Amino acid sequence: MHLDELRTLLARHARPDWTTAIDGVLISKVERSDPPSPSMSGTVLAVVAQGTKRLALGERVYEYRAGQYLVASVDLPVTGHFTDAGPENPALGFGLTLEPSAVAELLLQAGPGEAPRASGSALPGIAVSDAPDPLLDAVVRLLRLLDEPRDRTVLAPLVKREILWRLITGEQGGIVRQLGLADSSLSHIARAVRWIREHYAQPFRVEDVAQLSGMSVSAFYRNFQAVTAMSPIQFQKQIRLQEARLLLATHLNDITGVGQRVGYDSPSQFSREYRRQFGAPPSQDAARLHRSVRTAAAVLP
Repeated sequence: MHLDELRTLLARHARPDWTTAIDGVLISKVERSDPPSPSMSGTVLAVVAQGTKRLALGERVYEYRAGQYLVASVDLPVTGHFTDAGPENPALGFGLTLEPSAVAELLLQAGPGEAPRASGSALPGIAVSDAPDPLLDAVVRLLRLLDEPRDRTVLAPLVKREILWRLITGEQGGIVRQLGLADSSLSHIARAVRWIREHYAQPFRVEDVAQLSGMSVSAFYRNFQAVTAMSPIQFQKQIRLQEARLLLATHLNDITGVGQRVGYDSPSQFSREYRRQFGAPPSQDAARLHRSVRTAAAVLP
């Protein structure tokens, strides 16, 4: 019953830009199964009400379908798509941004013993589980408030807190709990992830980033792999290539310059790694991206 109403609410309130009138709440409605595309995961709860989504992070592949949820506790470079969406049967999903401060506040209020203990080592940054009825019920009640503007300001924050609590006390509670703990292994890795994202074009030594994170090199490397499913250097490469692809959509004739801007001194290395990541050399992919941008602009009102 929860899934039926969830589908109805999502279909009714879906917007092209995925936003809603409730801060931090997103709705996706996808009517075709496009090829996998790269993006950043964000720190988010994602619930699928209809369809199936497949997400790749490094060597790990996650698939979640109607009645399941995904949590991402770190903003990670992922590649994903809905596998079975169509106009008559669109994929429908609910998203809620997870704020570390909100998780920390709930943990503080709960007190010792009322929430699962955090693991001493970092847990994976992404996990998938079946959505229990109390979680789906809270998600549905939050979406109902889109039809009740008078109640929304007061009640939406309360229901969002309930959803967070359901996550903290649920199967993936350890992952969500680490998001709100300032000294958790996850928080140290998240600090490194932010640094690499902000300085992705610069070469770095793993020893220096480990020191920035407050970890020994061995502990840092082990925990970084656990969270991101890749090494720090592989993570930097993913960020570089994603940024390059964004730039190429508008810099079609400056492939060498784009490669240099994202940190590649060697054009041949840039082309080789780009093709390995996206299935086509930068010149071909840039032309296709440029056509896509022009087509999208032509159909926008």
